[in-house]
Amino acid sequence: MSLVTVQLGQCGNQIGHELFSALCSDIHGPHGLCSKKENQSYQDSCKERFFCEEESAVPVARAVLVDMEPKVISQTLSMAARSGHWKYSSHSHFCQKQGSGNNWANGYSVHGPRHKEAIMNLVQKEAEKCDRLGGFVTIMSMAGGTGSGLGAFVTQCLRDAFPTSFLLNHVIWPYGTGEVIVQNYNSVLTLSHLYHSSDALLVHENDVIHKICAQLMNIKQISFRDVNQVIAHQLGSVFQPTHTAGGGSGYSRNPLGDLMETLVSHPEFRMLGLRNIPQMPESSLPYSTFSWPGLIKHLRQMLIANAQMEEGIDWQVRPPHPGSSIPSTDKPLHFNTSLANLVILRGKDVHGVDLGSFQDPSLYTSWLSPQDAFHAWKTPRAFNKYEKSASLVSNSQFLLRPLDSIVGKAWNMFASKAYLHQYTKFGIQEEDFLDCFTTLEQVISSYTNL
Repeated sequence: MSLVTVQLGQCGNQIGHELFSALCSDIHGPHGLCSKKENQSYQDSCKERFFCEEESAVPVARAVLVDMEPKVISQTLSMAARSGHWKYSSHSHFCQKQGSGNNWANGYSVHGPRHKEAIMNLVQKEAEKCDRLGGFVTIMSMAGGTGSGLGAFVTQCLRDAFPTSFLLNHVIWPYGTGEVIVQNYNSVLTLSHLYHSSDALLVHENDVIHKICAQLMNIKQISFRDVNQVIAHQLGSVFQPTHTAGGGSGYSRNPLGDLMETLVSHPEFRMLGLRNIPQMPESSLPYSTFSWPGLIKHLRQMLIANAQMEEGIDWQVRPPHPGSSIPSTDKPLHFNTSLANLVILRGKDVHGVDLGSFQDPSLYTSWLSPQDAFHAWKTPRAFNKYEKSASLVSNSQFLLRPLDSIVGKAWNMFASKAYLHQYTKFGIQEEDFLDCFTTLEQVISSYTNL
């Protein structure tokens, strides 16, 4: 099945470009570490999923690019074409001249309705090129105006136009220190609207990725491109083909459906976090060796201690003892309870790996059995030069603290009516804000009580 990617705003378009570049370098790399037959079926599956072949023999990304300013899209199109490995279609982008001025309401209430027909026509054409449409992945930021406001509008349009297709929003959480004065408003409005129309939200936090660039990748002066490349690597580690548990011998044909089935068992819980290990500069790879037991042990502790990367994990955090029916408020400090987890393993000797430690009932909420809450996907095909790599996609309390913080900051501004006139002039009223706060307070409450 094929996925159509919708890249929204500056952030979405830049990450989308890095994602397709990472997928392409992975399938062309000589580092499969698996049989020729396995490698060939992996490459075919990836191409069907993300690219369509045209007469030129250069794969064309199944993507629609949307921005309210032309600069980033024209850069993105030309960089892809120059790579020689893949390109965007020359007819699948939409841009305007005026931008959204970091105002969510401008993107949602003005640009969205005004350009709906043109954008949805592009999406429809892209969807019609797929033999079997597996769903949509939107890539957007929450802080600005186009990615967040127009992104929320386009997500609703996708849900209306394709009611039976899977819809995953990949969302970039803004830096805590702030990029835009109204980023907390924009974030609250985006998240609450996406919660009503999306199947799941896969979230990357800028602060976390920045830390990975500094501490694991040893980058001294970190650019947005560095951050985007780490995000693209992590997304690729999830979306590249794998064998699912009950999927027979072939590669999974329905990546988004499988992801939703394993992780989103209840409509109240749609927030997915992603962890990936190991991560290091390419120059260090020849000098590093990894064992599966070591990687799995680190990944499990990252899960239960809510650590963002393999350095600086708090090894003191332990799951509560089985049988001790502690009310959720008295759980061990910092313990991260999960609703569902998916571990994806890629590389050598992958089929003999013991994942029993992830099936411990004390990691999960009491109303789901570990058999339903935990799944593993595997492939002997290595990913992006890593001999062995493991990813964890988790529906857990990962995002509780950042969500609580962003809602709190937005509420403080709202209580003093700061900057509200910027939104009301585009038709977003105080009641709309209150509805959004209510939605997110409910999400916070649900995750707190896991």
